[in-house]
Order: sequence, then structure tokens, then C-alpha cells
Amino acid sequence: MLTAGPAVLPSLLLCDFGHLHDEVERLQGAGARGLHLDVMDGRFVPQLTYGPVVVEAICRAACVPVDVHLMIEDPASTLDAYIAAGADLVTLHVEALADLQRPLEVLREAGVLGQLAISPGTPVAVLEPLLSGENRELCDGVLVMSVEPGFGGQAFLPAALEKLTALAAFRGHRSRPLRLGVDGGISTSTIGPAAAAGAELIVAGSAVLRSNDYAHAIRSLEQTARDGA
Repeated sequence: MLTAGPAVLPSLLLCDFGHLHDEVERLQGAGARGLHLDVMDGRFVPQLTYGPVVVEAICRAACVPVDVHLMIEDPASTLDAYIAAGADLVTLHVEALADLQRPLEVLREAGVLGQLAISPGTPVAVLEPLLSGENRELCDGVLVMSVEPGFGGQAFLPAALEKLTALAAFRGHRSRPLRLGVDGGISTSTIGPAAAAGAELIVAGSAVLRSNDYAHAIRSLEQTARDGA
């Protein structure tokens, strides 16, 4: 999937969709080690973005791993479409799942990495039965939302750092890696503390896509993350 250590995953939510292939190539050329796609349905979150057809187009264009973040109602019912689209990693919100285990089993059977996301109002305790029980190896990672899901450009919520620290404690009870991520409000001032708290896969939107120099933005963020970690 991705090499060890903090990695910035640019979110394509703010990219120029009129030149989508060019944006993917530009981000890869700038050193992005993975791409983050925000799938929103207008119901689980207020915004509506894109679905499997656009995800498939991005996956075909990408030479780096693609993380598909499903901010949708009933994501379990659409997993097959995103697996077929070519996702390398699928991120599912616990708030949208009646059963946390079965969707992860489906992804594992398909050879796709599966991780769970928690919104700011969701406590880490919701994940403890899965991360510490007999099926704790099913979950490949946890994405901590450091803003309310659905909109870019929000300020980082410091409570995410406490969640990352608590989740990092589960790593010692596993034989497979548990990759922790953070999403929302990432900048050179917030990425260091996030990495120090245990985040490795760090989603950045405006900090990269609103920059005139993608390569400089990614390098600066990743260096600050390494310094913080």
C-alpha cells in the first residue's frame, strides 16, 4: 500500500475536475504517495460529489494507491462497485454501518484494504470491541476526522489528537499493521502534532490543492510530519 512513515494523501475534492487526468498526473509528479477520494451522497453529509464511475477513471489514471472515503449512507451495499472501480483502500464511516465486521471481511476477501473512519462526535470506545477482540486483524486502519465530514477548509479540531493517541495503543496487540490516519484542517501547523499522536496517512486538501506548487506543499507537510513524529 504505502511505505512506513507519515504520508500526505492529497484529497481531490478541491481539484480541477475539468482537467481531472492532468490533476492526477500533476499530484503524482509532485511526489504524492497516494490519493484520497471523498465520495459524498448528499445524505450522510450535505455535499454531493461523485460515484464509482469517476472513482474508476481516477484509479485508471493513478500510478499510486487510491483511498476511497465513503461518506455515504449504507456503504456496505455499494462496496462491490468501489472494489470493481479499483480502490486500493476503502474507508467506511462507523456511523453509517450497522455491522462493522462484515464490510471489512468483504474487502479482505477482495484483496482490498479496509479502514474505519470516526467523526468528531464518535468516541474511540465504539471501535474497541473490534480492535481488541478475536477479529482485531480485520481492520487495516482507522481514519480520525479532525473536522466535521462533508466540507473542505474547516479548522482542525484538537480533540482528534487524543483519539489518535488512544488508538495507537491498539497497535501492540496485532500482527498486522494498524495504520492511523487523520483528515481535516491539515496544515504545516497541525500536521506535526497529528504525526506525533500516531497519524501516518494524513489527508490534506486545501494545503496542497490551493497551493501554486504541489511538490513544495507536499514536501513541506511531510517534512513537518517527520519532524513531529
